[in-house]
Parts: sequence; structure tokens; C-alpha cells
Amino acid sequence: MCSTLISSVPRILDGIAIAAQIKSELVERVNSARTRGHVPGLAVILVGEAPASQIYVRSKVKTCGELGIYSELHTPPATATTDELLELVASLNARDEIDGILIQLPLPKHVDTTRLLEAIAPQKDVDGFHPINAGRLLNGSPVEKVLAPCTPAGIMEVLHRSDIAVRGKRAVVIGRSNIVGKPLAVMLVNASATVTVCHSQTKDLEAITREADILIAAIGRPGFVTPEMVRSGATVIDVGINRIVTAEDLERFFPGDEARHASFAKRGSTLVGDVHPAAFAVSAAYTPVPGGVGALTIAMLMANTVKAAELRRG
Repeated sequence: MCSTLISSVPRILDGIAIAAQIKSELVERVNSARTRGHVPGLAVILVGEAPASQIYVRSKVKTCGELGIYSELHTPPATATTDELLELVASLNARDEIDGILIQLPLPKHVDTTRLLEAIAPQKDVDGFHPINAGRLLNGSPVEKVLAPCTPAGIMEVLHRSDIAVRGKRAVVIGRSNIVGKPLAVMLVNASATVTVCHSQTKDLEAITREADILIAAIGRPGFVTPEMVRSGATVIDVGINRIVTAEDLERFFPGDEARHASFAKRGSTLVGDVHPAAFAVSAAYTPVPGGVGALTIAMLMANTVKAAELRRG
């Protein structure tokens, strides 16, 4: 018998529903802040006119409006220098009504991204990228007092709100980026999981991933995790969002999926995560793409903005 087959139907971990729950809770906290005389405020910096970044930023600003969070958008030209952008960040750091500052990435190549991100006041760093916030996370500071990166924080919310045990479990993270893999590994360790971080140089990767109770794929390669890499009954968290545009890839990832084929025919593309869709059948629970982890990222940005406002005002 193939060891990768299980008899039960895996549970879909609905990121959209979880995000809606988080946003509903945030409305109450924003209203509470308003009664105390302050509305949480987020400043977003969008350098240049990259279409994808514009879409992301519009979504963030729209969500602020839905939750009652004050927001403002700063749009320096793509030719803006590092020094000019540093002046903008400094001005936002000094404004009391701004609780969070977000710089939409990627920045133009001539801009010193690291220098700019580190110029944000740590207490306003709602992306959680500042070295001080990373250090607090590594030191195991209470989650309610740390501004953690949004995607890893969203993954932890998915696990918690889906009643998936983390304490004492074996977690394997595929990917070691500063945005997802590394901070997520720290957050899982802080939650008392036993964590292995894998990457492009890892040997015998399949043997390691098949030991995971919780398998997180954040490597940026479409369909990288195959059924043979998943232990029967594991929880699979798919962080990847990859757009496929060829009929060959469509058939490779979604054979016989009439809905996907119809959508592809209409749009000319479809999305697949870092996990091959066939691998989900092996799991006990998984996050879909779309509708999984991606739906949590903006919700956690809003949560960080409200948290930053609360922490700044005691």
C-alpha cells in the first residue's frame, strides 16, 4: 500500500474566513481607540509606478478605510534618491498621528532598501523588518508586544484559529527568506515546535519533509512540493503564489480540473502555490492557493498598525 494515501478528506484552511474574523476584531479595537481620542494611522510609501505594487497598495489603503484606520499614500517618483526617501521617512517618524510606516517593495535598484527600512522607527515598523523587531522576536518577547512580519504572523494565526497543535510538533519550513522563512521558524520555535529550515542546498529534502507534522512551503517555485514529500496526515501551509501561463503547466498541475481550465481559458493564466495540488490529498489540512495564506497578509498588516498604535500609547 502506498504510504502517502489517507482515507479522510483533508480540511481546507480558509484564509479568507480567518482574515475576515481578524478584521472584525480589529474594528472593535479601532473603535475603542477612537473613544480614547486617537485613530490608528498608517502611512504607505509607493516609489514609482510598478503596476503590481500599485494593486497591492490600493488594496491596503482600501482595507484601512473599511476598518476605520486613517491612511495616507506617499508616491515619490521612481527617480527619488535614497536621501530623499530618508527625509520622507524621517518626517513620518516625527508625526504622532502616524502609528505605522510601510514601504512597498521592491524599490528601484538605485535605492538602498536596507538603509531605508532600518530608518523606520522600530515602533512604527508595521512590516516587522527592522533589526530591533527581529531581535525582539528572536528573544521570545510576548507576541502582543512584537511587530512581527505579516506573512509569518498570518500563518501562526491560521494554525491557532484552526486548532492545529504546534507545541511539541515537528515543523519543517522550506525557504529561508528574511520575510517569511526565518521569522516563521523563530515564531514556531517560540511556540514550542521542533523546527527544521530547509533550502536549496538541503540534502535528502524529501526525507526531512516527510517527517513534518506541519510543512510550510515558502520557496517561490511552482508545485515544488510533491505528494511524495508529504507525510500522511500532515498540515500543509502553502505560502507560494505563482502565476502559470502555459497550457503545459496547466495540465501538469491541474489535470482534469474543469473549473481551472475554464478560468485559464478566460484569463490566460491561473495561480498555483509552491505545493503541487496533488500533494494536498495526502494532508490532513492545507491552505489553498488562492484563498489561503495570501488573504492573511493584509489583515496582519492592519493588525500590526493597530498594535503599534496601542503600544505607542500604553
